[in-house]
Amino acid sequence: MVIVLTRSEKSALVRFLGLYLGSSFILLTIIAWLFYKVESNLYYDLITSNMKNVAAKISSTIIYAQMTNQKISPEKIRENIEFDFALYDHSYKKLVGNIPEKIDFSKKIKQYDNSFILIDDSALGHLGVNYVVIKENIFYKKIYQLKEKILISFLLIFAFLFITGFYLAKMFIKPITNERLKLNNFIKDTTHELNTPITAILMCTSNGSSLSEKNIQRINLSAKRISEIYKDLIYLFLEEKKKETPSNLRIDLILNEQIEYFKTLASKKRVEIKTDIKQTTFFIDKESFIRLCNNLISNAIKYNKIGGEIDIILKDNKMIVKDTGIGINKQNLKDIFKRFYRANNVQGGFGIGLNIVYTICNEYDIKVDVDSKEKEGTTFILTFKE
Repeated sequence: MVIVLTRSEKSALVRFLGLYLGSSFILLTIIAWLFYKVESNLYYDLITSNMKNVAAKISSTIIYAQMTNQKISPEKIRENIEFDFALYDHSYKKLVGNIPEKIDFSKKIKQYDNSFILIDDSALGHLGVNYVVIKENIFYKKIYQLKEKILISFLLIFAFLFITGFYLAKMFIKPITNERLKLNNFIKDTTHELNTPITAILMCTSNGSSLSEKNIQRINLSAKRISEIYKDLIYLFLEEKKKETPSNLRIDLILNEQIEYFKTLASKKRVEIKTDIKQTTFFIDKESFIRLCNNLISNAIKYNKIGGEIDIILKDNKMIVKDTGIGINKQNLKDIFKRFYRANNVQGGFGIGLNIVYTICNEYDIKVDVDSKEKEGTTFILTFKE
């Protein structure tokens, strides 16, 4: 699903990615540098230790050769070591070996170009050899390979962090974007819902001062619709609104009043309202119960078919509102009480009516069940606890 972002959301996304990737880059750079220093020092210690061991071994071979009156073979020495070597006398003259550089004997280990040279004086002049010089050619190759590995690992990890950060940012911003889209749609739908009755009123009053009974009826219905929209918005969004104190109410009387209120609207669609209402008392505030009834009855009319029926039953601590309308898909039933949710865009509305019903039911511990079949109708069952 493509997420359409506003300029401010894009800016927030870029800032988040910049901060996330910038801090990740700095942290990875520090880790890579520390790893490089540790590994290069380890390589250096390992190679120089090897060189010292080889030099000591050659010196021992020279000393042993003199003690046993044997001669040393440079070729044989060369076969057994992985380094270049050379033997020098006390005047720093090379006796044998394959090291071409001019050696500085003032330091035990010295760097020459891309190599290290180690000088060992443990031969002590035996067979005329005072210095054993070892030259390695692998340290900088190892360092080059190490840098390659670190760079490749750095790029792979940073690419992974970039992709992860991008998807995390989209995941975090998606709920905000969805809520913005819902709010935008809500504003559009509210404007449309208000425009319809206002247009009807203007049309009815545009012909002068004389109004027919039919026009008066239309104005009355339109004004009632605007009033209902206003009351729903106030109930849902003004959380600090002043509410009536709950009390034990004859909800059957209130329900009958609201049914009379909706009969004119139902007659416009030739929808017949059938009732079976018994005396019932419930602890609730009047405005909340009116909102509960109005939204259920209004939906039953709005989503009903022309010439359909509505059954409203109140008895045995249950209120049932059943219609013969378009019904609700089973997959959508779990979402119908969400704010701004609309199962279809055919009949208008802006998706807050059933959310109000759900809010009131939660507040007064009323169990609400829904049964619906597409193209057959929907039944809402409210169970009031005694």
